[in-house]
Amino acid sequence: MTSPYRDLHDSYVSNKRTSTGCVTVAVAVGCLTVLGILLAIAVLERPKSPKNHETLPQDAGEGNFSTDQCRMALVESIPLHVKYKANVTLGIPLEKVWKDLLSMATEQMDVASFYWTLTGEDINVNSSSDLPGRDILEQFEALPSRNISVRVVTSVPSIPNNSTDLKILREKGVQVRKVNFGRLTKGVLHSKFWIVDRKHLFIGSANMDWRSLTEVKELGVVIYNCSSLAEDLHKIFQSYWVMGRPNSSLPEPWPPQYDTAINQDHPLVVKADNVSSRLFLSGSPPSFCPLSRTQDLEAILSIISGARHFIDVAVMEYFPTTRFLRPRRYWPAIDDAIRTAAFERQVKIRMLISCGRDSDPAMLPFLESLASIHSPSHNISIQIKLFIVPVGNQSDIPYSRVNHNKFMVTDKVAYVGTSNWSADYFSTTAGVGLVVSQHAPHAEWKTEALQSQLSAVFNRDWHSQYAVHLADLGHHPDCALSRG
Repeated sequence: MTSPYRDLHDSYVSNKRTSTGCVTVAVAVGCLTVLGILLAIAVLERPKSPKNHETLPQDAGEGNFSTDQCRMALVESIPLHVKYKANVTLGIPLEKVWKDLLSMATEQMDVASFYWTLTGEDINVNSSSDLPGRDILEQFEALPSRNISVRVVTSVPSIPNNSTDLKILREKGVQVRKVNFGRLTKGVLHSKFWIVDRKHLFIGSANMDWRSLTEVKELGVVIYNCSSLAEDLHKIFQSYWVMGRPNSSLPEPWPPQYDTAINQDHPLVVKADNVSSRLFLSGSPPSFCPLSRTQDLEAILSIISGARHFIDVAVMEYFPTTRFLRPRRYWPAIDDAIRTAAFERQVKIRMLISCGRDSDPAMLPFLESLASIHSPSHNISIQIKLFIVPVGNQSDIPYSRVNHNKFMVTDKVAYVGTSNWSADYFSTTAGVGLVVSQHAPHAEWKTEALQSQLSAVFNRDWHSQYAVHLADLGHHPDCALSRG
C-alpha cells in the first residue's frame, strides 16, 4: 500500500524510487549554482507575470476591502497519547470543526481531498480510534436528505485501498468526480479543503481519513462568514470539477470566470475581533492557475524573502529536488531562499521536519546540509529538528503516527498549505495555500491574531519532548531517518 502520509505518487511514473539519486545530489546542496537555479525555474510550466518578491501583503498599496467578518481560527488534530505541558496553545480540534461545518450547512458543500478512508475497514484495520471518522462519514451521508447539494472531488489514480466511502456517498446522492491529474499534469490532486454555503471554508493538511482525526498530527484554518474568500476558493474547486469530466483537457488560458481579484498584490482586507487582516489564496500547479492567481511557490518565496527577523517552518517532507518526475532534477528554489535569508539578512531559521517509520531516509543529507551552515558566531542561524510522534501500541495502524503539518510563520506573515516542500508539489500537483498578514493595534489583542496563534503552536512543538535536534537524533525506533 502506498503511504498517504508520505503523499507519494510513484505509481504515476514508470521508474521506481531510489535513494541513490537523492544522496548523490546532496553533495551539491551547499552550493548555489546558476545551473540549479535554471533547473528550478524550468520546473514551472507556465510563465508568470513579473512579481516583486519583496512585496508582502501588509506592504501592498491596494487591497480588496470586504465587509465580511471573516472570523479565523486555528484547527488541529493531536494524535492519541501525544501530551503537552499545561497552558500551551492548542487549535480547535479538527473533529469539532468538521462536525460544526457539517451541521451549519444549509445549501451546498464542496470538498476536495486527495482520497477518502473514513473507516478502519478501508485499510483492513480494526481499531476503535476510527469512531470519529465513522461519525463524519455518517453525517456526510445525511446531507442530501437535508436537501444540501454535496460535491466531492478526489484524485485519480488514487491510493490503492478497499475504501467504499465514495461508493456509499454516491448511493446517498453525493456527486463525486475523480480528476485524472496523472493524465493532465503527471501529478495528483493533493488539495484538502471544504467550502460550506459559499461562506465558510476549511483549508489544511488533513485528508478525509479517520487517521487524520485520531492518529496523525494535522493543522489547518477554518474561516467563518467570509463569502469573498469562499467564492475565490470555489473558483479553484470549480477548476477541479470541470477537469473531472471524461476526456477533459486543460484550457489555455483559463476562461475569465476563473480569474481572481484576490492575490498577493491585491489581498482581501478584513477586520474582525480587533485585528486587521490581509489574506489571499495561492494555488498550484501553474497549469491550473490563471495569470491573476498567485502561485503557491511564488507565495512561499515572497514570504521567505520578506521576513526580517525569523522564519519558522513545519512541514512533513523537505526535498530540494523533484521526487516523482523522471529523470530527477535538483530544485533549489526554496533551499536557496532559506540560505539567502539566513546568510544575507541574518534571519533566524527554524525548521521542524516530520520523521516517522515511513519517512524517506534520502531526506537526511539535505537537512544536514542546511544545518551545517548554522554558525552563531557569524550570525547565521539555521536550526533543524525532527518531530517524532511516538508509535506506542498503535503499530498495527499503517501510515499513521506522523506530523503531517504544512505551515510557515514569520515576523510578518502566516502561511498554511496542503503541500510538502519538493518540486513536484509546486509544478505538477494540485495544492492550495492560505496567506495571512495581520495587524493588531494593541498588544493585548495580538494573542487573538492567527499569526500569533500559529507562532505559539510552532514554539509549543519546537520545545516539546517530541522534537529532537538533528545532531542529537542517534537511534530512534519511530524515526526512519535515525542512525543505527
